[in-house]
Amino acid sequence: MVTVETVRTEQDLSSVDSPSENGAASVNMRAIGEAARDAAGELGRCTAEQRDKALRTLASSLVENSGRVLSANEADIAAALAGGLDEHVAERMELNDARIADMAKAVLSIADIDDPVGEVIEESTAYNGMTLKRVRVPLGVIGVIYESRPNVTIDIAALCIKAGNAVILRGGKEAIRTNSALAALVREAVVDAGLPDNAVQFVESTDRALVGEMLELEDYIDLLVPRGSAELVHMVAEKAKMPAVTGGIGVCHAYVDSSADLGKAVDVVFNAKAQRHTVCNALDTLLVHESVAKDVLYELSGKFSEAGVEIRADNRAWSLLGPKRKTVKVLRANEDDFGTEFLALILSVKVVRSLDDALEHIRRYGSGHSEAVIAEDPEVVERFLNEVDASAVFANASTRFNDGGEFGLGAEVAISTNKLHARGPMGIREIMSYKWVVTGDGHVRT
Repeated sequence: MVTVETVRTEQDLSSVDSPSENGAASVNMRAIGEAARDAAGELGRCTAEQRDKALRTLASSLVENSGRVLSANEADIAAALAGGLDEHVAERMELNDARIADMAKAVLSIADIDDPVGEVIEESTAYNGMTLKRVRVPLGVIGVIYESRPNVTIDIAALCIKAGNAVILRGGKEAIRTNSALAALVREAVVDAGLPDNAVQFVESTDRALVGEMLELEDYIDLLVPRGSAELVHMVAEKAKMPAVTGGIGVCHAYVDSSADLGKAVDVVFNAKAQRHTVCNALDTLLVHESVAKDVLYELSGKFSEAGVEIRADNRAWSLLGPKRKTVKVLRANEDDFGTEFLALILSVKVVRSLDDALEHIRRYGSGHSEAVIAEDPEVVERFLNEVDASAVFANASTRFNDGGEFGLGAEVAISTNKLHARGPMGIREIMSYKWVVTGDGHVRT
């Protein structure tokens, strides 16, 4: 799949020499890995009450220190824009009081989840009387490489603390001040709760050479999670020596069937595209049945015009959008406009003859992230939900709901389009493992 590169990204900016205080000379990634491994062992002796205390302290600290975080964020955004970062990309990294309050709320929701460490997944008695238990345990050390979104620092740190994992965080250059300020609050909360201080480590240097070193820490990192561009994900897939989540690119579709309710279709499609367009679960391609295409596109074009959405239309959609060309920007679509994750106010549109045509288009161009159908015909809905292969499929609902918080997970480490070991929003249980606990009474095997 293609990711449109119409703006300078974090990876572009990080090719610029980093400030001397962020140089790699003073950063020893192997030492960080060793410290994380030791901290993971210590976490196993800490209690659920300590982990929850760290999270509740962090939630309060985020609100109390919002001014400190916002000052760092303003400096980051100013520097990024001065360096050529597009405003659409800058929107992903922008924080305000409301977003910080949402981060704090997410941390509290994670704290409220029942303790997963030591949870008995299943229990049985073997033929010989031994007791068998499958018990949930921390995975160990999670490594995360991410771009643009400072909330990732808090979301992933909080989930790892709850799960009893140590974590190594490496954020992008464009948000280094914000991420550093947030990571400092996390570490303060961790220490205050009596957890090992190296349970959460943040790589202060933005030198890209350290990313390569991090990908070679297979003796210390149990799972590597990339959060960012397709280029980052593909690089991790190619070079990581430890297991990694190498899916997550979001090329999202919505199919409006001939049986769709017009009002529902317009509301769902508009929300999926325009509610927040810079995220992976935002809509990229609209597929609309030919029998309702004229009405659907007419109603949507006015709303898209107001929101500044640009339409890339196939030939049939182009002809139907003629009456609205003066108010909404419409370009003729080319092949690259399908199968593209835009992360911008751009939507490709195709008119299809049938559900089968829509399903075939999604099979060809989808990335397995989020796909939606708007239909009143139950047979159409059932076929779509059963036949579309994606981490989340939606009937008469926006793709924007493919989110850990919306699914009741508190937050997410990532949205995985892999099929093993996790799929969809990755919450606490997706960053944990299990072990078999076997209890006998002098049993020997004959």
